[in-house]
Amino acid sequence: LCERAPKRYATLETSFLQIKTEGAQICTNIRRRFVFVYVVSTVLSTAREDQPTIMRKSLVPQRCIPSTAVNSPFKSPLSAQKRNRECRKRDPEKGNASPQPTPKLTASEHEMMIMKILSQPFKIPIANYVPEHSTRCLGMKRSAARRALHDPFACNALVLYSPPELSEHDKLKTDANKIQVHVVVDPLLGNILRPHQREGVRFMYDCVTGAKGDFNGCIMADEMGLGKTLQCITLLWTLLRQSPDCKPTISKAIIVCPSSLVKNWYKEFAKWLGCRVNCLAIDGGSKEQTTKELEQYMANQSQRHGTPVLIISYETFRLYAHILNHSEVGAVLCDEGHRLKNCENLTYQALMGLKTKRRVLLSGTPIQNDLTEYYSLLHFVNPGMLGTTAEFRRQFENPILRGQDANSSDSDREKAAERLQELAALVNRCMIRRTSALLTKYLPVKFEMVVCVRMTEVQAELYKSFLQSDSIRRSVLEKSAVKASLTALSNITSLKKLCNHPDLVYDKIQERADGFENAASILPANYSTRELRPELGAKLMLLDCMLASIKMNTTDKIVLVSNYTQTLDLFEKLCRKRGYGYVRLDGTMTIKKRGKVVDDFNRPDSNDFIFMLSSKAGGCGLNLIGANRLVMFDPDWNPANDEQAMARVWRDGQKKPCYIYRLLATGSIEEKIFQRQTHKKALSTTVVDNHEDGERHFTQDDLKDLFKLDEGTLSDTHDIFKCKRCMNNVQTRLPPEDSDCMSDLVHWYHCANNKGIPDDILSKSWDITRCISFVFHHRSNSAVVEQQLAEQKRQQALAAKQEKEEEEKNVTDEDTDKENRGYDSCGEEDEEDDGNDDDEKDEDFVL
Repeated sequence: LCERAPKRYATLETSFLQIKTEGAQICTNIRRRFVFVYVVSTVLSTAREDQPTIMRKSLVPQRCIPSTAVNSPFKSPLSAQKRNRECRKRDPEKGNASPQPTPKLTASEHEMMIMKILSQPFKIPIANYVPEHSTRCLGMKRSAARRALHDPFACNALVLYSPPELSEHDKLKTDANKIQVHVVVDPLLGNILRPHQREGVRFMYDCVTGAKGDFNGCIMADEMGLGKTLQCITLLWTLLRQSPDCKPTISKAIIVCPSSLVKNWYKEFAKWLGCRVNCLAIDGGSKEQTTKELEQYMANQSQRHGTPVLIISYETFRLYAHILNHSEVGAVLCDEGHRLKNCENLTYQALMGLKTKRRVLLSGTPIQNDLTEYYSLLHFVNPGMLGTTAEFRRQFENPILRGQDANSSDSDREKAAERLQELAALVNRCMIRRTSALLTKYLPVKFEMVVCVRMTEVQAELYKSFLQSDSIRRSVLEKSAVKASLTALSNITSLKKLCNHPDLVYDKIQERADGFENAASILPANYSTRELRPELGAKLMLLDCMLASIKMNTTDKIVLVSNYTQTLDLFEKLCRKRGYGYVRLDGTMTIKKRGKVVDDFNRPDSNDFIFMLSSKAGGCGLNLIGANRLVMFDPDWNPANDEQAMARVWRDGQKKPCYIYRLLATGSIEEKIFQRQTHKKALSTTVVDNHEDGERHFTQDDLKDLFKLDEGTLSDTHDIFKCKRCMNNVQTRLPPEDSDCMSDLVHWYHCANNKGIPDDILSKSWDITRCISFVFHHRSNSAVVEQQLAEQKRQQALAAKQEKEEEEKNVTDEDTDKENRGYDSCGEEDEEDDGNDDDEKDEDFVL
């Protein structure tokens, strides 16, 4: 009975509520009808008492006519007998009756009549009716109790804010319209967020609502592929719909991003929210149309904005800042926020002028070159948090950089550690950072390889001729800082192109430009750029061999990335020469066409084998999971650009193991650039990721010594490391067990030959071309990879076992057939002698 009682009580309560609701509706309908009857009756009776002629002749003239009175729906307050008597007295001759003209009421008489009607109290014409509240007005709706938009106690609910619990006494004292409610993420989004994404949404919400302190900005610094876009869409959707006060926190938000990502953001909103929110995406278009759309957007200040989200590129925002900075905005979100690394540029200043206190900045690489850029990002989201630029440099940047130098003293390192702790304590309040190590739970294994390629004889001779020329030596010794920097930049570009292929500097050789005065004699006879010769460039020769092996031995697709469009031209020539299908994306392609090209390439049935990508044009935001191999053909000074480009294939949705190849010309300027990348990355790891201060491999002099060529080394980078795990360039000890491809390069695998290379394609190409001198390689999180490899080996062993069992079964069947034939022949021979023996043999065979 105790078990059944709650269920029965719930059933009775539901029935009672249903009856109560239906009864209330019936009462409402009855009230409305009685009100109508009462008002009409009052009008008629009042008019009859004051002006009987008016009532008889104007209001109800047809009541005196029996034929019309019978069917009239209008009921007079007079009884039928009285009405008939009045008609007989006033109209003795019915046939000659004619309606009298309606007398006119004076203004005072009309007002008196209406006031008399309105002043009479309303009495509910229901016997023994007792209202619930004596003060309740007819037609008024009581305000419902405040409650959260979504159930905070539902399974898997993501609660961003919980109101303080109130005692019964406090509830009585508190106004019902001021009681706060829970803020709960829409289950449509909350149920698909991964654990780290739920944590990120909660962190950003606390920051922008001021729950973490006296600031309202934050930096979402998750590495590429961790779902920053989805987290920010969840945050904005929650702010646009909810708050503890049962109303939207903001009415509109602006998303600023690179032009190549405007449509991508628009598609992401449509993907996750469908038609629940309207977005205005602006990039390009006529000036008049853009101005009109932005003015309309900013002019709408209603709490329920019809189009609450504006998606706009950095360039367009800068051009129309005078419109966008005119009125207040609820929140601004800057994707690829490292674009704001310079406080002095116009885009930064335009965004700082936006009237909003809630600022969210997205960047997987908040530190790209130095700490001053890091300061710019932090100052944008929370102005004044770290003081002025000069104060930041004096207090943080200079001590930290001195401690990072390989020649720093113990006191410098101690002071740097103290400053790092102080900076981390300030920054961690408004920045959240998770590395791509989290992706190892959801993505296949990734192998990353840094391949040192020895230049061909032609390349090496041209390189040495360039460095030994008088013009280059004079430029290195130039005293004027401005002129020296411009000349050095030009020289560096020439050397980088030469490392790719001699074709890229052929025009300068023909012009006898600085550094190439005597280079024409080094080129082979009948040299021409019309026909591509891959064997003259070591990296291109290696790439040619790798592409052929991948094409013939796998079903994989590959992405080729370079900083120069001229290098992409070489790739095109190579593809046409070998007959490979390819697509190319660079700065000349329109935004609309980029999306179509990417979608077509990612289709499984696409015939495109190669995707050529300019790192500047498509390094950010593109999803190229249709490929699982990527080649970084040349390094960039900014490590963030390379990191962004390499994250295009190893991301959500990838199903195949990924292989990343970074090609460097051995002993050349490319290794020096890579070393600077490693130094900057170590700084970022120490400051942003809060890792322990790593080993110091480089001095400032090492990093500045760019103009030299070391032909006798297998890897200049490995030599500078002074690796303790290798003896005579042979690895004697394995890397630490907890290391992976995110670790310092000194903790990677070091190979001076192709033994132990995890990729068969690279290993075979090493044997064929003989141009690889050294390889650093590692893979994503080892523990997860070991599980994947163990599972793969288990599956292979199981398949081998099944195959062996099938072979044994086939052998057994063959032996059985032979025995069967043998028994049959014996039976035939013995059939004449003794038939019983044949029966016994047959029975044995069957058994």
